[in-house]
Amino acid sequence: VQLQASGGGLVQAGGSLSLSCAASGFTFSSSAMGWFRQAPGKERDIVAAISWRDSSPYYADSVKGRFTVSRDNAKNTVYLQMSSLKPEDTAVYYCAAALRRGSGYYKNKWEYSFWGQGTEVTVSS
Repeated sequence: VQLQASGGGLVQAGGSLSLSCAASGFTFSSSAMGWFRQAPGKERDIVAAISWRDSSPYYADSVKGRFTVSRDNAKNTVYLQMSSLKPEDTAVYYCAAALRRGSGYYKNKWEYSFWGQGTEVTVSS
């Protein structure tokens, strides 16, 4: 199993970034996916998640209305479009795959079986 996240970088507050996570080694089309982030000295927290069955999304309150999660099963890729970025969005962003039987999305770290290496997002004020 491999999850390769990309698209991070340095952006000014108010700007946008688009993250991608290319998956391989498992049946992506029947796996819920999630994006988490971890700021220095803090816990790794859920940012967004997406179900496999109907691409239902979930967003943490802190990013609702600013971030959009999507997936392309033909490309085995999950995306996180981030806009109106704030300095508090600065973190390493990780994608993760939940190989579970349910058809919904998952919000908890322990529900995810595989993790990507992370891509760093820095938002300057």
